[in-house]
Amino acid sequence: MGINLTNFLSSKSKNKRMMEFQDLDHINGVSISTVCANLYENTRDDLVMFYFRDGANHASVYTQSKIISENIKWNLDNKAKKIFSLLVNARNANCFTGRQGYKSLEKIAEMIAEKLTEKQKVDEDIPKKIKPKDVIFGCTGTIGETFPEEKIKNKISELVSKFKYTQNKYIWMKAALGIMTTDTQPKMAMEECEIGSSPIKIFGIAKGSGMIQPNMATTLGYIFTDAEIPNDILKKLLKKNITTTFNAITCDGDTSTNDMVTIFSTGKSKHPKINSINDIKLKDFDISLNRVLLNLAKRVVADGEGASKFIEIVVKGCRSENDAKKIAFSIANSNLVKTAIAGEDPNWGRIIMAIGKAGITINLEKLSIKFGNIIIVQSGKISPNYNEQDASEYMKNDTIEILVDISSGSKSFTVCTMDLTKKYVDINADYRS
Repeated sequence: MGINLTNFLSSKSKNKRMMEFQDLDHINGVSISTVCANLYENTRDDLVMFYFRDGANHASVYTQSKIISENIKWNLDNKAKKIFSLLVNARNANCFTGRQGYKSLEKIAEMIAEKLTEKQKVDEDIPKKIKPKDVIFGCTGTIGETFPEEKIKNKISELVSKFKYTQNKYIWMKAALGIMTTDTQPKMAMEECEIGSSPIKIFGIAKGSGMIQPNMATTLGYIFTDAEIPNDILKKLLKKNITTTFNAITCDGDTSTNDMVTIFSTGKSKHPKINSINDIKLKDFDISLNRVLLNLAKRVVADGEGASKFIEIVVKGCRSENDAKKIAFSIANSNLVKTAIAGEDPNWGRIIMAIGKAGITINLEKLSIKFGNIIIVQSGKISPNYNEQDASEYMKNDTIEILVDISSGSKSFTVCTMDLTKKYVDINADYRS
């Protein structure tokens, strides 16, 4: 089956810069296959499987919602040191499905383990026995609908038979498209770096368009590297870099029941051993991982449901990073701010409102606000050089930067979001139609 381009080509997003995709190619130790399991009424890839023939070290961060999907429960229950397969389905969140949803995953994992064990016997000199616990799941879609166990089981053999041990951009694109729901664009990113003097690849795909304010935390992100990094260090690296990437975005302020970001390390690149997150040899990898995560996170925001503007909110001069984060999210999640930007109205009074409701004590006489390079508020007063017409022209841009300086400290935080348009209401009013 070819790439499903229906959503891809019909994108109405103005953020065309986000339509530029890097050339993800082959990464050792990862195999990918996609199929249509008829989870949607239209024909499209909706089931994606990743296979690590020698297993992969792994680490995940999950939603902090108190209601979580059955696949998150399965993954949290899973204590396997290495993962051999990740299966991701679209259309169904497998949340609020009760025992049936969890039991379905057990049966699917058993079938995947059986089929991959058979493949090991055919392909490997020393075949491994794959166990159900060696499989984890990603689910995304509608909450509360019966999980389509039979439709998925019917496609496991086909998924396994389609694995190729050499990847290319086409296969990665199919995987990124296959996990989409209301997304209009696939989301892919890559970086190349070094550990010691050994070349390392870091690839990533993600999905997410609505129900986005991760708090790890519908966002799915999967990162793949050929580095050899232990699980505990992967976990520390991921948690550290999630803070300023996937935990620094919001589309609508809603955290999904299914959010997850997972990193897989295949160990196929030969490099000096890493024993600590503080190892100087990890510096380049750490920076590159952050770039991949930030790239994907920004793509999620740029493709926010109904979005016409990409908004970056920088709050600096705070006593603590937490204060800066609270103010930035207060602005980013304000419907009044987001609708003003959608209407290209430089209504900076709504920024003032959002700062005030964040609950952070500030010295108003030190407050400064800018839209791009346009100074609006300076030292707690309207700038004498402020020109409303200039600000109105600036608001016509596809990318809007709001800079808030509290001038009370040295800490800062940046949050990315999008505007709130009539299209957002249309999409979510018709989500299950």
